[in-house]
Amino acid sequence: LKCMIKLGRGTSSQMKHSLRYFLTATDGVPGFPEFISAATVDEVQVGYCDSNIKTVKPRQDWMRRLLEGDPEHLKWYYQKCLEEEHAFRAKINNFKQRLNLTQGPYILQRMNGCDWDNETGEIKGYNRYGFNGEDFLAVDLNNLTWTALKSQAVIIKLLWDDDKARLEYNKNYYNSECPVWLKNYGHQGRSFLQRTESPSVSLLQKTPSSVVSCHATGFYPDRAEIFWRKDGEEIHEGVEKGEILMNNDGTFQMSAELNISSIQPGGWRRYDCVFQLSGAGDDIIVTLDKSVIRTNWAFILLGVAVIVGVFWLRKCNGEETMYFLNAII
Repeated sequence: LKCMIKLGRGTSSQMKHSLRYFLTATDGVPGFPEFISAATVDEVQVGYCDSNIKTVKPRQDWMRRLLEGDPEHLKWYYQKCLEEEHAFRAKINNFKQRLNLTQGPYILQRMNGCDWDNETGEIKGYNRYGFNGEDFLAVDLNNLTWTALKSQAVIIKLLWDDDKARLEYNKNYYNSECPVWLKNYGHQGRSFLQRTESPSVSLLQKTPSSVVSCHATGFYPDRAEIFWRKDGEEIHEGVEKGEILMNNDGTFQMSAELNISSIQPGGWRRYDCVFQLSGAGDDIIVTLDKSVIRTNWAFILLGVAVIVGVFWLRKCNGEETMYFLNAII
């Protein structure tokens, strides 16, 4: 993949919650399902289906119990998975025809869902498409139109704008129905989604002269900070912070690197790394000490999750932006 993935991460406030669906259809991509769908609640994957398994698989125990207790709900998800598979195949064929495309492979993706702030009551719905590795179309729920995110998409935008019934459905679903589902899922999974897990924090170094990385892994939720201090005061010079990444078990990891080239041997213990997790109480503090630095640390980073394998989100200048990968490997 192009880069490490962090899925669905778009808020640092514990008052905000999200329900998101990630769908991908492929044409001419060998060894990969022709259709994949995954659902996340508060950035945690809770359900999955694809064209190979032909069934819905809950990813969390609380979601499994919910679906077992409500067979109609499970049936609805199963039917939606089948319907979306056929709809996405039709969309790919339509795109190929409308855009006069003759050579594959083709990848069509969608992220849709809603965010809800349970403090302000604010609701934000969204429905975005990517095609062949690029942002393509996004619905404007306020003006009931589609926005072409590249010039090639204008012909599809004009076609979809004529479907007023579909636009009204989008507005109703993402502003009204989706938040109801989100609140229900949040209630059912509250013991899991609202839990707190503290990380293990290690000092890592590739070579004796390279930067020292303070690495925290295994924490939940992702509302966390990590930084370096000197004599008890936070420092920024010579420090490079990494992004928060999701592990394959649903927890998170992050790191902050310290350039030690100008630190005298006798001054190491004046520096320490601090990890803070929202709702966890005491900070975790690790003093810069050669005796505790680990050098065989490559394996620690192997747990970064690739959920679905084709979506990633990042924050750019404070705004959440979606990028569509242009390759699947």
